Amino acid sequence: HVQLVESGGGPVQAGGSLRLSCAASPYAYSRYCMGWFRQAPGKERERVARIIKGVTTLYHDSVKGRFTISQDNAKNMLYLQMNSLQPEDTAMCYCTASDSPILCAYNYWGQGTQVTVS
Repeated sequence: HVQLVESGGGPVQAGGSLRLSCAASPYAYSRYCMGWFRQAPGKERERVARIIKGVTTLYHDSVKGRFTISQDNAKNMLYLQMNSLQPEDTAMCYCTASDSPILCAYNYWGQGTQVTVS
């Protein structure tokens, strides 16, 4: 059973914060590579952040210093702490996981949670 369920999105004022959560089924959860993507209206989907082996993190240049990705292996959870949000951060945000132990293949996707910054 493969399932990723995002939560934590919503409306927020510029400068505010949100914490996205992703609950993964045991089959979907990856201890190797998980990530967050986003897609704004009229734009292509872009990778916001990824975490490899629970330690190595990589961020899109536009969110460096503002967003933090983390995961909790005991709870099969992935998080994205978003601070200093700006209107350009408005997007549908997706949780992803890889089924490969050596590649960030992003095989599994959630349905997304909307982040709206005004």
